[in-house]
Amino acid sequence: MKAVLALEDGSLFEGRTFAGEGEVRGEVVFNTSMTGYQEILTDPSYKGQIVTLTYPLIGNYGVTEQDAESGSIQAEALIVREYQDMPSNWRSERSLADYLNEAGVLGIEGIDTRALTRRIRMHGAMKGIISTSDHNRESLIRRAMESPGLIGRDLVKRVTCESVYTWKAEEQKRFHVVALDYGIKRNILRSLAHRGCDLKVVPAHTGADDIKRLDPDGIFLSNGPGDPAAVPYVVDTVRKLVGFRPMFGICLGHQIMGQAFGGKTFKLKFGHRGGNQPVKNLLTGKVEITSQNHGFCVDIDSIKDRQVQITHINLNDQTLEGMRHRSLPVFCVQYHPEAAPGPHDASYLFDHFIQLMTEDA
Repeated sequence: MKAVLALEDGSLFEGRTFAGEGEVRGEVVFNTSMTGYQEILTDPSYKGQIVTLTYPLIGNYGVTEQDAESGSIQAEALIVREYQDMPSNWRSERSLADYLNEAGVLGIEGIDTRALTRRIRMHGAMKGIISTSDHNRESLIRRAMESPGLIGRDLVKRVTCESVYTWKAEEQKRFHVVALDYGIKRNILRSLAHRGCDLKVVPAHTGADDIKRLDPDGIFLSNGPGDPAAVPYVVDTVRKLVGFRPMFGICLGHQIMGQAFGGKTFKLKFGHRGGNQPVKNLLTGKVEITSQNHGFCVDIDSIKDRQVQITHINLNDQTLEGMRHRSLPVFCVQYHPEAAPGPHDASYLFDHFIQLMTEDA
């Protein structure tokens, strides 16, 4: 079935569906990872976004429930150059098309993803619309322009858990950690549980007093979607918790912590999304190849508190990738050390969190 993608700048791309039908709107972004389409689709950080994969052949190893990063597909739609409908992998449980169809999510192929990616790189991530029914240029472009976009939208409330739940340690319990769920990935929970953490995952709107009453050994701030400046209630909670217990933040959690430290956030032109982002650790001088997925960033020049130390920077554009407090057991990174899938260069950060809780015990 014919499908047309329209961008707010007036660009049109024609393709065909390999899953689903209908119409969907969202911010059109690209991810440069060569594998991991299921993890990308189920990452809550992609809520509100239409994902373009730059790797040209997608679907060749199928889908397995074990690789899902949340309970459902979170991306609004998927764009690929060529879909492979004959997966070959011993772990495969069903095809990617079946997976998308079961969730009612649109998947399209035949798009010139190289041209689309170049346009986003040149002009920035844009609002877009995909339709299998309306192919009228003027109508599609107008409605793409009228889409709400991400700036100022609280998407955390759409992905956070509805109630508190637990995630048990994989081995003998060492620590009790409260994880604030802004759209948490399952492999983050696995990474902490593997290190002996019993986790109590709480909704994003949980207040500081309620968290303190749980008496955790540490507090974790998760990844999540949307504009970090649109969730001031979360920033207020984190500000009240800084110094209470060791705290570790990833991705949106990093951006929230940056605001709690007095910093400001801004929207990147086209974001960092992929498994090959070079980050320099300023404390060790080492360069880490990292997995990333974010469209907003903490303004490095807005951090004025001298007790806050910049620990990591992105070597592609010199943006802020990590911070720590000089006297309190608090740190955060913009990238994903759980890396599912991706490089494992940054897995030491989970060990550092364990060390801080050990020292604080």
